[in-house]
Amino acid sequence: MTDNELERTMTFSAWHNKWPGRNNSFLLGSLLCFVAIPINAQNLVPNHSFEEYDTCRVVNDVYYPETGPIGWFSAAGTPDHFMSCLPYGSFNGVPQNAGAFQYPQNGECYAGVITYREFPELREYIMIQLLETLVIGQQYFACFYASAAWGGYIPSPQVWLATNGIGMVFTTQQRQWELNDPYPAPLNYAHVYSEAIVSDTAGWTLVSGTFVADSAYQYLMLGNPFNNASTDTLHFAHETSIPRGMALIDNVQVYSDPTGIVEGSVEGAILYPNPASGWITLAGITSGSRIKIHDTLGRGIWQGAATSESFRLDVDRWARGTYVLHLENAGKKKAFKFVLVE
Repeated sequence: MTDNELERTMTFSAWHNKWPGRNNSFLLGSLLCFVAIPINAQNLVPNHSFEEYDTCRVVNDVYYPETGPIGWFSAAGTPDHFMSCLPYGSFNGVPQNAGAFQYPQNGECYAGVITYREFPELREYIMIQLLETLVIGQQYFACFYASAAWGGYIPSPQVWLATNGIGMVFTTQQRQWELNDPYPAPLNYAHVYSEAIVSDTAGWTLVSGTFVADSAYQYLMLGNPFNNASTDTLHFAHETSIPRGMALIDNVQVYSDPTGIVEGSVEGAILYPNPASGWITLAGITSGSRIKIHDTLGRGIWQGAATSESFRLDVDRWARGTYVLHLENAGKKKAFKFVLVE
């Protein structure tokens, strides 16, 4: 990412208008992955941890599907591909690089995108074609890990704030960004995104959620698609140059519902998020289903009946630890183990 690129204005509303479903409402993700995926389920994101690449090289340029992380390409700006194969302290090396000091969440590589610039507004996006076209009406699970970039070797850091809004946008069309293209206007929409600021610079934060495909989506885009007015920020430090932020991204996953939500059946019920913090939700159940929750010592903690097909329970004040939820309807039973964390 060069200074000249950062000075380009964010326009290109025509691209914005091409993205289907941007005004639809979906169940948006929490900060924690909410479902255990069966080992035989297929992740629809190829090269999901950016491990496959053309060559091990220092680069700050536009990516195409056949260069950089294989399959991934620049949808806006010059996203970074960080690789452990490079010497320590290389521009896009791991763990020390120009923008951060961070080890991968999975494997040896990860990606990075600019998520905020104060003026003019600017976003970077990285994109890939899915292994399969999403089926209209099908529910999908999606998650990825994010980390706030910090600790790079640049003496006056270009990255010194964290943001929320980092998320996943699915589309039927690709957008290969070229060096002289204008930056696209923020969509102010994502299928799955982080409502909380991703501020952890040492570890990785899991962003997850579910959505129902309303179009035959073929592509996935990662970044912060929300404009400055809709983005919350946390400043790590105050510098004299224009504030901006970068998010590191790793281990991107998209799955179709591994069980299928079957109305009126406990078999299709799902519980999320898991681990959880402030609340848990049961989806795919029948109104009137009986719910009982015990701790690991077998002591009853809560019981009641679901009042809708999606039942949410506030657990913010519960002790942190492991619990078992028992679901019963029409003589059928199902148990879920979940964990509450800080």
